[in-house]
Amino acid sequence: MRQDNVRRKNPSPDDHPGGDRARTVPAQGSRHGAPGRAGRGNKRGKRRILRWVASVLSLLILGTAGAGYLYYERLNGKLKKDDLTLGDRMPDHRVNAEGQTPLNILLIGSDARDSKANQKLGGAKETFGGQALADVQMLLHLSADRSNISVISMPRDTVLKIPRCEDPDTGKVYPATGWTLTNESLGRGGPGCTVATWHELTKITIDHFMMIDFAGVVSMADAIGGVPVCVDNNVYSRNSKGEGSGLRLKKGTTAVKGEQALQWLRTRYGFDDGTDLSRTRGQHMYMNSMVRELRENTKLTDPNKLRKLAEAAIDAVTVDKNINSVKKLFDIGDALKSAPTSRITMTTMPNFYTERPGFRGKVEPKPDEAEQLFRMVREDIPLDGKGVPKKKATPPPVSKDPAAAPAEIPVRVLNGTSGDGAIAEKGRATTVATLLQNKGFTQAVADPTRNPQRTTVIHYSNVELEGDAQAVAKALGIPPTAVKKSTESTGIELIVGADWRLGDAFPKTVVKENNTTPTSSNPLNGESTPCMKVQPGFIW
Repeated sequence: MRQDNVRRKNPSPDDHPGGDRARTVPAQGSRHGAPGRAGRGNKRGKRRILRWVASVLSLLILGTAGAGYLYYERLNGKLKKDDLTLGDRMPDHRVNAEGQTPLNILLIGSDARDSKANQKLGGAKETFGGQALADVQMLLHLSADRSNISVISMPRDTVLKIPRCEDPDTGKVYPATGWTLTNESLGRGGPGCTVATWHELTKITIDHFMMIDFAGVVSMADAIGGVPVCVDNNVYSRNSKGEGSGLRLKKGTTAVKGEQALQWLRTRYGFDDGTDLSRTRGQHMYMNSMVRELRENTKLTDPNKLRKLAEAAIDAVTVDKNINSVKKLFDIGDALKSAPTSRITMTTMPNFYTERPGFRGKVEPKPDEAEQLFRMVREDIPLDGKGVPKKKATPPPVSKDPAAAPAEIPVRVLNGTSGDGAIAEKGRATTVATLLQNKGFTQAVADPTRNPQRTTVIHYSNVELEGDAQAVAKALGIPPTAVKKSTESTGIELIVGADWRLGDAFPKTVVKENNTTPTSSNPLNGESTPCMKVQPGFIW
């Protein structure tokens, strides 16, 4: 049964067999994972657990909604859990040359107004009890060799399509949407739908999620004694229309905590250009600062203060069901500790302002640059540019769904040869459709619709067609990596790109991929300590 911040339930006694069992789990606080005794009277074991809590928190942090999850023995039974994904099964990670795999965690900040504490902090009364929105979404990628961390934020005003999701508690089915805002995914069955939406867009396999709400931000900022943030001028986030977070700070550095920390994370009016992208930059600054504070501030070695931090966080945090034991959390925390702050890179998904009706002022993923960022994470390429991991020569995944006979596979062929900016090659869709027909795909037809693409791609609309789409690619010598699921397609669509303007044989030329982090993602290093630029008109 799901337990989340949308419909919160009390944990079942069956989920936790008792405190005695939890106390027998070995503490793993040493650098090398050497087991420690965690018996009833062993204070050193408890201190090791609390130190581990601090190290986990230092990275598992939500931007606008705040922090990560904390977990230790006596709080085990209070941890809220939910299904990891409500969409299609995600493929397994590919291993690197050393046989290691990366770790991807989706961090979600919920604006749920389902408790008195959240209602006090969460704005207008008419929103109380309404559907929760995923107002903060950050994907944290820990490299396979555990040397670096990359974070991609998706602005909450991003316009995209949300896949079909089914609520695991009620069985209610939410059909795939047309163009809508990404933050609405949380209200379509829970955080598992937000995970499914990310995977649909990025094709990145997500291992875990963590979700936290307003009250969690406030309580955790209080517990650590504040998070240092900086502004380059006096700022008051409130305009003549009453819009703004209410944040009021003097020029320079201030340790924000409590409601003021939440105000920082929610501020757009008064920061930089006053857009949602400015809010995202503020969230990145906060996250980096909190990481440094938790790693460097010696007061967090105080067991009592760490205990307060754990207790403050546990009530606000929901995790996926794959995090099913204290040892699992120890392992994740230990892995995250290995990446230094100098190897943490925060980015924002490259985007542009959409012109779609009804979404004025909202953004869409910038096709080439966003995909470049997603691909770098999929391929475990560090966003800080410090080395490219060695790849293990492994074949691309093959669909477990067998392909139908070629004559039974309908294929629409589109001309996308203008994808490089040149004039489209006339008749290209007809030529390639004829090639397929000659190879037995008698239902292949040319579609006059133009869909410019730099590279040739084969799209399929649902998982049942994946094997058929791969069969089309194999018949034409198109690489399996060009076969992709797309909710915008109907059936199987082959879009002939600018890389195949002429000839019957698919070109074998290998194009060197750009493994540089796009500048449009505004990368920020974990050790950077910039001051937020204050927007004119909000200076006092």
